Amino acid sequence: MSQARRDELDVIDPGWCPVWDTAWQRCYRLVQNHIQAGGTLPETVGNVVVQGEDLGRWVTAQRYGWEQLLPAQQWILENTLEITPAGEDERPVKQTQDTKWAANLAAARQFHTREGHLRVPRKHIEQLDGEAVPTGPQDGADGGVVVKLGAWRDNVRKRAGKLAEQRRTDLDQLGMRW
Repeated sequence: MSQARRDELDVIDPGWCPVWDTAWQRCYRLVQNHIQAGGTLPETVGNVVVQGEDLGRWVTAQRYGWEQLLPAQQWILENTLEITPAGEDERPVKQTQDTKWAANLAAARQFHTREGHLRVPRKHIEQLDGEAVPTGPQDGADGGVVVKLGAWRDNVRKRAGKLAEQRRTDLDQLGMRW
């Protein structure tokens, strides 16, 4: 890029970096403008949306994805917007395949106990209370776990040949029709 072109870009935005993602720089400027206009740092998803950009989602993504940012981006976020990386205690717990299976199996057992069978309609969603499974695929409004049981059951049936023997046995005990 010629020096003349760089000078022209600096007039528009002295912080512009042609190697950084355009969407990242756009959101950075929108957050910066929001704060300069008297707003607070948006940290809640969906709270501040400007020009179609969810600024809270962007700030959260920067904090959780700190390691993927370039050192210059980290420096800019810390020194201009006072955004810092998320602490270990703030990070969401990642779901393992075993915890997802446990939530789905608990939902299947609950459905079987209530209905007496495991013929679950494809679009059926089962709501577990928070005590049934400590963490789940999707948190419900009341702190419970929401399981898309019908879709899960259909997917398990399609992949029956790949299931571990214990998992297959657990479903056989509920009268699963393969």
